[in-house]
Amino acid sequence: MYENDPMLLIYPGNDVAYMSLIDDRPSQILKALVERYIHDGAPVGSRRLLEDLATPVSSATVRSDMVMLEERGLLCSPHTSAGRIPTELGYRFFVDRLITMSPLTSESVDRVNHQLSSNQTPSELLERASKVLSDMTALAGVVVAPKQELSCLRQIDFLPLSDNRVLVILVLNEKEVQNRIIDMGREFSEAELQQMANYLNRRFSGEDLLKIKANVLQDMQDDKVEMNRHMQMAVEMAAKTFDGDDLEPECVVSGQSNLIQMAGAGGADQLQMLFESFQQKRDLLHLMDQCSRAEGIQVFIGKESGYQVFDECSMITAPYTDAQKNVLGMLAVIGPKRMAYQDVIPMVDMTAKMLSAALNPED
Repeated sequence: MYENDPMLLIYPGNDVAYMSLIDDRPSQILKALVERYIHDGAPVGSRRLLEDLATPVSSATVRSDMVMLEERGLLCSPHTSAGRIPTELGYRFFVDRLITMSPLTSESVDRVNHQLSSNQTPSELLERASKVLSDMTALAGVVVAPKQELSCLRQIDFLPLSDNRVLVILVLNEKEVQNRIIDMGREFSEAELQQMANYLNRRFSGEDLLKIKANVLQDMQDDKVEMNRHMQMAVEMAAKTFDGDDLEPECVVSGQSNLIQMAGAGGADQLQMLFESFQQKRDLLHLMDQCSRAEGIQVFIGKESGYQVFDECSMITAPYTDAQKNVLGMLAVIGPKRMAYQDVIPMVDMTAKMLSAALNPED
C-alpha cells in the first residue's frame, strides 16, 4: 500500500550564492515563466507572464526583472525572439526553490498499485515498474535490478540439452528463477548433472552470487589433486555458470520512443547517442550506481549527470528498498529538460515505494 509520506529530495546542483540574491517578485516571475515554458514549449514574453502572475505588476517591471534574471544566467533569449526560456540554472533554481508538487490522483495510485502486485516475480515487477513509469509520464522509464551481491542462491539444477549444452536453473532469493545455457564441451548424463548440482547446493546454497564466483575461482586455482573428478567438473560448470557479464545488474528501459520529441531540442545526433546509450546501458548503470549511494529522490538537469549523452536530458531517480530499508536498486524517468517536474517527481516517488512494497509483501 502506498503511503503519501514526505519525499526526501537530493539535489546534485550547486548551492550557489545567486539563490540568496533573488527576492520574491523575480522568483515568482521565474516560476511563472518556467511553468509556462514547460506547458507551451515556446519562448515566453512579458505579455504572457502578465496574464499568469497572481500579483499585478507593470509590464515594465516584468521586463526589467526578466533582464535581471537573464543577466544572472537563469533565462536566455533563443535566436532573436523577444521571449525567454529557462537555462539549466533556471530549471535548477525552479526545482530547488520554487516548484509546487502536483498531488497524485487516486486513479494514478490505483493504476500503479494494480500493475505492481506482490504475486509477481521480481523480474516481472521490474519490467512492469519500468513500463508503468513510461506510460504514466510519457517519458522513458528505467529500472536497475539489484546488484548480484544482493542475490542469494537458493538452489541450482542442471538439465542436459543437445550439442553438449546444459540448461542451468538458478533459484535466487525467495522466488526468482533464472535460466542460463552453457556449453560444456561434452555430454553429461542426468545422473552426473544431479551429482554435481547436489555438491554445489551443499557448498554454496545461501551465499550471494559474487561470493560464489570468487570462491569458484579460488577452487579452480587450488590443487585439483584434492578434488575428485565430479567435484572438479562441478566447479568448472559453476565457473561457466557465473562467468561473464551475467553478474552485472540488469537495466530495464521502457518508452524510448517517447523521447523522439527531444530531436527538436538537442538534435537528431543527440537523440541517436541517447538511444545507443540505452542499448549499451553502461553509462546508465554507472550513473544509477552513483545514485544508489544517496538517499531519496535525485534530480539531474542537463550536464549535472556528468555524462555527455544526457546533456540535453533531465533525469529523476529514486531507490527501491528491502524490508529493512536497504537500497536494492534504482528506478528513474528520463526526458527532456522541459519536463513537468511537478508531476514526474511525485510519480517516481510513488512508484519506488510501491515497488518496494511489492518486493516485500510481508510488510
